[in-house]
Amino acid sequence: MSAGFQCKQFYIAHQHCAMKVGTDALLLGAWAQLPAHGAILDIGAGSGIISLMLAQRSQGTLAINAVELDNAAATQATDNVRHSPWPTAIRVIKDDILTYQTPQRYALIVSNPPFFQDALASQEIKRHQARHTDSLPFRALLEKAASLLTAEGVFSLILPAVSQAAFSKAAIASGWSCQRLCAVQSKAEKPVSRYLQSWSLANVNNQAEMALQQADSLLIHDANGHYSEQYRTILKDFYLKF
Repeated sequence: MSAGFQCKQFYIAHQHCAMKVGTDALLLGAWAQLPAHGAILDIGAGSGIISLMLAQRSQGTLAINAVELDNAAATQATDNVRHSPWPTAIRVIKDDILTYQTPQRYALIVSNPPFFQDALASQEIKRHQARHTDSLPFRALLEKAASLLTAEGVFSLILPAVSQAAFSKAAIASGWSCQRLCAVQSKAEKPVSRYLQSWSLANVNNQAEMALQQADSLLIHDANGHYSEQYRTILKDFYLKF
């Protein structure tokens, strides 16, 4: 098992994290739109990969708080930040986001959240916690994000396609509006596997269901099985091979 993941400008150790660096986190870290100003919150930071990607993209000019429930992951994220080029831009907070209290409000909240709702529980407790919504139900996640966003703030996340309908239903019911949506496919002939998305409580127009039908698309692999030009473009500042 790999002990870490080398990006162009930083290294992520993840051997003590339940969830290793993967495609979902890399896509979200590269796709989420940075705010012009204001702070960023990373919910469920894990190894810190998304926070570090956002720090690189903003050149360390935006303050980022990374909240992580698991002690081992929070410790590893802290070490990853300390050894990165932006040690003062990111503050890792070992806490449960549902009980996390702060007077600060965030211009951007990002999350690669637990997503399994009716799946067989993992035999490993930490991996179960990182993957299943019983530790962070969608409605609770949406409610917490709403309480921590600025008035014009944006909540960006990535979810598997199988969880998208349930999350969208919960978001619309809670007064959110989908601002951006990107359907991700591993190959053109494969079904959509995941959705990148951004939601807002500002200028709510209840167009979330329409947005699902008008989503942008992203292919990870081309017809020859190589990484697509789209995928290379979005991750060229991070992947060593790009």
